[in-house]
Amino acid sequence: MIRMTMTLAALTGLFSCADETLSGYGAAETIWVLQEMDDMAFSARATIQFPEEGQIQGEAPCNTFRGAQSSPYPWFKVEGVAVTRKACPEMEAEAQFFDALNAMTLAEVGEDTLLLNNDDGRSMVFQAQ
Repeated sequence: MIRMTMTLAALTGLFSCADETLSGYGAAETIWVLQEMDDMAFSARATIQFPEEGQIQGEAPCNTFRGAQSSPYPWFKVEGVAVTRKACPEMEAEAQFFDALNAMTLAEVGEDTLLLNNDDGRSMVFQAQ
């Protein structure tokens, strides 16, 4: 019985998956601040974080948000986004931010840069805070 339990524990360890999302590839534990969107400077403040596997959260120009991002790296897809509902003078920038974020399909993480882009040529460049 002990031998079978040890074997089962060893097999479970072999087959358990590491975090294959952005949080497992260097994006975790960092606040990423949006610098550019579609090759233009982004003047409002927006951030993104990957607090743990499959989760995304951040601050858009007016509201905070959270959702899921469970695609394996380097793929990127935001799902089930919940956003607070405060109005502010930067609502247009916020709409542009969420439009771009929802359009992103690929990610690349560097030491202090996070690049999100898609096949249509859209991009978002974030710097580590």
